[in-house]
Amino acid sequence: MSHVLITGATGMVGKGVLLSCLKDDSVTKITLLTRRSSGISNPKVKELLLSDFSNMVSIQTQLEKVDACFHCMGISSLGVSKEEFELKTFVYTQLLADICHQNNPDMTFCYVSGTGTSSAENSRQLWANIKGKTENYLIQKGFNKVFLFRPGLILPEDGIQSATSWYNTIYKIMRPFYGLLKKSKNVSSTRQIGAAMIAASQYQKPLVLHLENPQINEWALK
Repeated sequence: MSHVLITGATGMVGKGVLLSCLKDDSVTKITLLTRRSSGISNPKVKELLLSDFSNMVSIQTQLEKVDACFHCMGISSLGVSKEEFELKTFVYTQLLADICHQNNPDMTFCYVSGTGTSSAENSRQLWANIKGKTENYLIQKGFNKVFLFRPGLILPEDGIQSATSWYNTIYKIMRPFYGLLKKSKNVSSTRQIGAAMIAASQYQKPLVLHLENPQINEWALK
């Protein structure tokens, strides 16, 4: 039995993770940390609505007894300033990680980063450095288990759509090729990411691991 915290459940990846958790009997309680309601009504689910994620400390006591955090919240770096991207990528993750670690350092923390993230923080791409900085903070925080998901191409399933409109246009064009794409180890689906996170939360030994698409798909089968 496990209690999981999910962020970003109104986005493509987060919703996929949520749907996987709803279907999995090993997940008995789901807390959604979100700005707006997910629209999901289920006995497993409790929503924590928070308009300002900078004020995360206000809900710290409601995040006690969480066994795993599936941190799927994020934004595209396109069209936003460095300050906004760093705030919503690094700072919000830092605040959440601090609270989660203080409540339960033995928990599993899964973070959705992205392929191309720079662990050395020396990329020419600003987003890759900020994502790398975020990953490094989580590793250094001292959680029992940290899984850093770095998916590249993700196929939405179960009617899920991206919050980014031009992504949906691309997916619509790609849909006839889904069957072929699913055979590639370098492509993951929203279902596979959800299954991989659940498997990660059930792993019994301390571990820090980066997962690209092939590794995500392997963990989805565990």
